[in-house]
Amino acid sequence: MRKKAVSFVVSFMTVFVLVSSLNRAFADPLKLDVKEHVFKNGLKLLMLEKHDVPVVCVRIDYKVGSVDERPGITGVSHLFEHMMFKGTRMFGTRDYNAEKPLLDREDDLVIKIDAEKNNGDTADKKKIAALEKELDDVRKKLRELVVKDEVFSLYLRHGASGLNAATSTDGTYYFCDIPANKLELWAFIESDRMKNLVLREFYSERDVVMEERRLRLENSPFGTLLEQLNATAFVAHPYNWPTIGWRSDVQNITKAEVDEYIKRYYAPNNAVIVMVGDFNQAEAINLIEKYFADIPAQSSPPKVKTVEPEQKGERRVEVEFDSSPYIAIAYHIPGIGHPDLYALDVVSSLLSAGRTSRLYKSLIEDKRIAVMAHASDEIGKYPDTFVFFAAPRAPHTVGEVETAIYDEIEKLKTTPPSDWELQKIKNQMEADFIMGLNSASGLANEIGQFEVLSDWKFINTFMDKIAGVTADDVMRVAKKYFAKTNRTVAVLVKKENNNKPKEVKEENKSGKAAVY
Repeated sequence: MRKKAVSFVVSFMTVFVLVSSLNRAFADPLKLDVKEHVFKNGLKLLMLEKHDVPVVCVRIDYKVGSVDERPGITGVSHLFEHMMFKGTRMFGTRDYNAEKPLLDREDDLVIKIDAEKNNGDTADKKKIAALEKELDDVRKKLRELVVKDEVFSLYLRHGASGLNAATSTDGTYYFCDIPANKLELWAFIESDRMKNLVLREFYSERDVVMEERRLRLENSPFGTLLEQLNATAFVAHPYNWPTIGWRSDVQNITKAEVDEYIKRYYAPNNAVIVMVGDFNQAEAINLIEKYFADIPAQSSPPKVKTVEPEQKGERRVEVEFDSSPYIAIAYHIPGIGHPDLYALDVVSSLLSAGRTSRLYKSLIEDKRIAVMAHASDEIGKYPDTFVFFAAPRAPHTVGEVETAIYDEIEKLKTTPPSDWELQKIKNQMEADFIMGLNSASGLANEIGQFEVLSDWKFINTFMDKIAGVTADDVMRVAKKYFAKTNRTVAVLVKKENNNKPKEVKEENKSGKAAVY
């Protein structure tokens, strides 16, 4: 899996200092001595002791993301990430016994209101009004019982930091950095969240996610472009939809659908706990046994069977938006574990790692036709994409930038990078890799993310594989993957008053279809 190169030339002293820092904790900084323990319910614990500060960085990572969803419930993984902070039968409520019947009545009223509204012209408006009034009364009573953000507050009062969560295409991650003497408090809270989660404030939180979608995608030119790029590049595989989900799915997903999804995927046998920091391994195993061992395993969740078919020709999509223009170009590449990914990682750094990178030097400094140009290999559990992003510098056009990107790609195919350039990139990647492992939180994040994608042990072989990439490998993967038949191009153009953007006219002169 790629590690993004830092945006400066790294000196030998920088690498030496970082390695020396890690050496104080590990015998070999690039060979992490992670200990594993698997409990009877399938829960995996990954442990790495690091005693420089009295803090333990703990992560609960679930091997489920938007790739595991289906049409109709896209975005459910991300929505559930939000719900995980709404509390349990113990936390987040003043009286769960009083709250439970109100929650059930809220669900019943929502279902009845939706059913009546779906009757269209024959809907009974008086009945809807009466049901909505009762719903308002129920929600008022519920608000009086809710203790807002109790889990957050409890953690903060006991010195925790970094409390957050994230959802990706392949996994869901929950973060917490806790003082070493409060580790048992973390185990108590998190085991309760795994066992006794309550989907309170579900409907208001669904509205929050809708607002997040509007902000990140619908009102963002970059987000809109990326959404359309993936929707065009993938025609079968679930990487097609955004992690936050399609608008109509998020609007209409039900609590019952979320609850069924939770039971299927958020079980101990589909989770991994990562601990990095100041703790004793034997004591950590006993602690997790005490709090998590009684949570029953579930049937193994289904795996994604759909394989994206081979692309047979270039695809293009155009997006109109009240914004400056952008272009995004995606090429299909393999998923994690494929040996070509290391060379593609090097290619990504050659093209866009800082001000000495090829795209920066060519498009931004020399030709001065772009204000931004970037390349990134998106490594997933399943085959993903290598993506170029760029923004033209006025008055230059998207077409000029696109041609310039293809010129740089052709150079990769025909001219090997010099020994100096290749070594410079490897030095940058090594320094960036070590920087990511130089803190307990960085180590915990990397271990957990690799484990969700495939296996944390990729960390121990990553730099050896990168070191083995040759100039011939760079040319080989460029030829293999950066082919016209394997690419998807998404262009964002500024919407004009006559609804016929200027750049569409210019590109059509060259015979390129706007959308197909």
